[in-house]
Amino acid sequence: MPFSFLKKVFISPLLEFIHDSRAVGIMLLICTVVSLVISNTFIGEYYLNFWNAEVHLGAYMPHTVLHWINDGLMAIFFFQVGMEIKREMVTGELASIKQSILPVAGAVGGMLVPALIFTIFNSGTEFANGWGVPMATDIAFSLGIASLLSGRVPLALKIFLTALAIIDDLGAIVAIAIFYTSTIKFVYLFGGLGIFALLLVLTRLKVKFGFWNFLLGAALWFCFFNSGVHATIAGVLFAFTIPIKKLDGIEHALHNYVNFLIIPIFALANTAIVIPLGFTEHMTNSLSIGIIAGLLLGKPLGIVLFCWLLVKLKIGQLAEGINWKHMIGLGLLAGIGFTMSIFISMLAFKDSFTQDISKMAVMVASVLAIICGYAWFKFFIKEKQ
Repeated sequence: MPFSFLKKVFISPLLEFIHDSRAVGIMLLICTVVSLVISNTFIGEYYLNFWNAEVHLGAYMPHTVLHWINDGLMAIFFFQVGMEIKREMVTGELASIKQSILPVAGAVGGMLVPALIFTIFNSGTEFANGWGVPMATDIAFSLGIASLLSGRVPLALKIFLTALAIIDDLGAIVAIAIFYTSTIKFVYLFGGLGIFALLLVLTRLKVKFGFWNFLLGAALWFCFFNSGVHATIAGVLFAFTIPIKKLDGIEHALHNYVNFLIIPIFALANTAIVIPLGFTEHMTNSLSIGIIAGLLLGKPLGIVLFCWLLVKLKIGQLAEGINWKHMIGLGLLAGIGFTMSIFISMLAFKDSFTQDISKMAVMVASVLAIICGYAWFKFFIKEKQ
């Protein structure tokens, strides 16, 4: 009796929530609000000190709780992203040029135009390095909002948004690897590339995938962490070496841990921000305006413009059931940057105050994108019965 009551009251609703496509977005929102509130109360100092506490596990390892999250746990998040990219490129929406041409064009436009808008506002300033911040789209948040509008968002549009966000992630990963990398230590870099090559050979030779692959994956992460190239890139490279038939099993095993443990912890740690006096003043400087305008205006403009050009040139065509009103709404939802944008903020700026202003601008832009995207579908797209 007690167990059946527990199952009915707690376990079943929890499992139902976990399997809800909106759950990750809701969790992210809750964690962000909780972290911001705690950071700005009388215990805020202790809360911030916790994330910056020293963790000594050796000279060649991350040395604070925050670094373990951003360099360690987020490598697992990027590992999952890498597996999603590989599957889409082998068997999914990106498997053929015909299927992938419009999502690729939309993603490219959705990265270039926001970066250009940011640069217009910040060229020649101390914030110029932040051009990569408004390039990203948060898959979990954008699809979560799309799920709230299921009657107004066709399945084909959700598939398009997923493919676009995955390409967007790939673009962000390339930007991190090339532009947001510190001094390179080539011994470690070549060591990591050697391990990556070995893993590819093992996959090519169809050597049984198992424990040794994950051990080599850990060594790959160690080499990249010490090379100066961001350690999370190792997660993506390792994902590319996973045999295609193993992807579903590994993704299924990791899914809930990544979505309901790693991402919430990342949100808690990276939104531990003390809101400064004159918050509105900081939100009107060139850094904040560049990020907000890039995500809120640059994303829909870039996505719609690049896709429209390809359709006009008869290189691609919109899927059945999708029109340009749908594409504008999709562009607005793609302006929800959050996870990846906050992550790039940590890499683009060295001082914590600028990082915090950048992260707050990302949050403001993401909230506005949610409101605008939701309102667009509610008022301009008819619900299908």
